[in-house]
Amino acid sequence: MRALWITTLALAGLSLTPARAQQQPFTFDAMMQVKRISDPQLSPDGRMVAFTVSAVEMDKNSSDRQIWVAPLTGGAPRQITTEGRNSRPRWSPDSQRMSFLSSRSGSQQIWTMNPDGSDPRQITRLATEADGQIWSPDGAHFVFTSEVYPDCPDLACNEQRLEQEKQSKVKARIYTTLLYRHWADWKGKRRKHLMVIPSGGGLVRDLTPGFIHDVPPFSLGGGEDYTISPDGKEVAYVAKLDENQATSTNNDIYVVPIEGGEARKVSTSEGADAGPAYSPDGKWLAWRMQSIAGYESDRWRLVIVNRETNAMQTLTETIDRNVDSFTWHPDSTRIAYVLEDRGRHPAHIMNINGGGSRAITRGSSTIGDLQFTPDGRTLIYTEQSGSSPVEIFRAAAGEGSPTPLTRLNESLLSRHALTRFEEFTVAGAEGAQVHGFLLKPPNFNPEKRYPVLLLIHGGPQGAWGETFSYRWNPQVFAAAGFVVAMPNPRGSTGYGQKFTDEINADWGGRVYTDLMNVADYLASLPYADGRRMAAAGGSYGGYMVNWILGHTDRFRALVSHAGVYDLRSMGGETEELWFTKWEFKGLPWETPEIHERWSPSVHAARFRTPTLVIHGELDFRVPYGQGLQLFTALQSNGVPSKLLIYPDEGHWILKPQNSRLWYEQFLEWVTEWTREQADAN
Repeated sequence: MRALWITTLALAGLSLTPARAQQQPFTFDAMMQVKRISDPQLSPDGRMVAFTVSAVEMDKNSSDRQIWVAPLTGGAPRQITTEGRNSRPRWSPDSQRMSFLSSRSGSQQIWTMNPDGSDPRQITRLATEADGQIWSPDGAHFVFTSEVYPDCPDLACNEQRLEQEKQSKVKARIYTTLLYRHWADWKGKRRKHLMVIPSGGGLVRDLTPGFIHDVPPFSLGGGEDYTISPDGKEVAYVAKLDENQATSTNNDIYVVPIEGGEARKVSTSEGADAGPAYSPDGKWLAWRMQSIAGYESDRWRLVIVNRETNAMQTLTETIDRNVDSFTWHPDSTRIAYVLEDRGRHPAHIMNINGGGSRAITRGSSTIGDLQFTPDGRTLIYTEQSGSSPVEIFRAAAGEGSPTPLTRLNESLLSRHALTRFEEFTVAGAEGAQVHGFLLKPPNFNPEKRYPVLLLIHGGPQGAWGETFSYRWNPQVFAAAGFVVAMPNPRGSTGYGQKFTDEINADWGGRVYTDLMNVADYLASLPYADGRRMAAAGGSYGGYMVNWILGHTDRFRALVSHAGVYDLRSMGGETEELWFTKWEFKGLPWETPEIHERWSPSVHAARFRTPTLVIHGELDFRVPYGQGLQLFTALQSNGVPSKLLIYPDEGHWILKPQNSRLWYEQFLEWVTEWTREQADAN
């Protein structure tokens, strides 16, 4: 890869929104019209990119997902599927066929088709359905996942058991181990297993027969958690075989012959390992690794192992940032990867034999889905920012600026006023620098004074960044007339591991000071009305809203979404116990003093600020009893408050019409309490 290629690969910035005098505010309805691009897949011959596009259908209260293709040399992208819901396009090794998942036969199965969408053929016909298919390098097989009964010896048994469960009049659940429910689902009797089938259809084999845990497990790191070696003989996958699934984060990398047989563990970390990927020449296996047991927010490192000698190297040990994703260069000597840095996600490349790391993208956007063409001279990737949704780009040596391969939202964005994120830095607790983003309302007038909305992110080990969100979209909040602030206080990722760790067992300490210092800064801005401030957050952000309730009256209104209220009861209701054990150094009865110290419920007598409480009944991460307890305390104290409960949602509000109500209630609440009349009263 020539240096010229490195220096000319600069972010395109998605300048797809030419200024127009009559641009409309970017409202919820506008957001719902965005075509949501995901999962780009470059064909092995380097000529086409397949990807999925989701479009919200408000009348059906769902979204439609279809497969599109775009030529690498330019030209209009084209939709190639229409029947049913279709996703996960994956090219055959010779680029002549494409596999995909489709519901067109009544259940999700693996299909194949020509690159233009013609000649669709159904490959699987499983009662347990199919997911996550990948081609073997010779094109002869698919490896995929299916949720099966571990004690069933064949597919017929699975089909019979499914029908028995469906017909049974008894719906009771019986458990003898923890992690019996997760996020929004109760654990059933089936488990996800890795399966193999000939690419033309035929006999299905289970690569993980008898496993009583999901393979791969719930991913702590995202991305693909299984892959096939270049010679087609071996499958690498992630599994967590620890007995106590609720307290362990020890996901490991295993390899097994594709023909079946005994699996062998190749990772050595006590923390999580994720996303295995073979080098194109088959000599190396790479993955992302955390080193600390039980800590889901430990730094993600990039490691490789020599398959012949089993020698392991940690390539990014000296880089104090999380590696989000990576891809091998075709020459097998370099790896390109995306890391998280100060609210952005740039791409870098390094030689596995040493020589340091170099940035291959510049700018203020978020990069993802890196893929090289076979000659290694062209990079395909996705890009997004706080004012531009995901689009697909091509950057090639000697071509200057990157070229957009998709512009699916250009017309929509050109009709609406979206504001670019601005940055600020404030001194927080102990003098630490707290970085964040600020968004002004469209048609901003510096002579006016606007109400302020302080958004608090979840995690707590997370961050606001240059991404285009649909659940908490700051453009929609700004369009309602607010100056929107998105600070990244203590605990945030992308600012070094020490900064992230400084929230452990200190949930209401330094981070609270960080946020109050940000509020002071916002109040000092000449265009921000410090008397009309609201704060809102979800998950840990909801916790901090609840903590704020008992510690300051400076905000006119608060919104607590899925917020932790009582740490003691939370410790007995939640499912991912590794989180509680790490963050509070034990379960409630093991460290009662820490749980007592940082529990918002202890300070309920001080609650005074009008608060909107939002929760989903299917939220098992932060069970909705937390929201009920908070609302009870508010009402009992005579505090103006409202409870919005969704019986069909979990930790996040995902259904389009539920999302519409969420935004309506959110904006109605913060607008009502931050009006100038409300301040005068």
